[in-house]
Amino acid sequence: MQSPSYQLFVYGSLRSGFRNPAYDYLTQYFHLVGEALVRGRLYDNGAYPVAVNTSADEFITGELYVINNKDEFSWVLGQLDDYEGLNTEANETPLYRRELTEVFINGQGSMAWVYWYNKSIQGMKHIPIGDVLKYLQQKNKP
Repeated sequence: MQSPSYQLFVYGSLRSGFRNPAYDYLTQYFHLVGEALVRGRLYDNGAYPVAVNTSADEFITGELYVINNKDEFSWVLGQLDDYEGLNTEANETPLYRRELTEVFINGQGSMAWVYWYNKSIQGMKHIPIGDVLKYLQQKNKP
């Protein structure tokens, strides 16, 4: 049996470059391993970029974190599930879904939890750059 992953890959508002309150929460329980890649595609939904997984050779840049205390992992992920919109009313579709996904750091693959967009991407603009921070910097240039 495969051992559970205590790693989390983030590509959006939980990245260190955003420095929002959710990032502050994340760093209370996880420590940064480093910049990493995951196979996926980014889209601009208007309010913020979203990501979907893919088997194509297209990658998203983000950060890989590992939990400080394994005993807190389930509880901490439950809190992040709330932040990511996984916990909804019975008749609502969750905004994201959390899946174990292969992540690459320094050319090595390992498994980490990733929050993938769980709704339709139809009509959204594809972001080929694969990096939310770089995309938002380009998008917001005067």
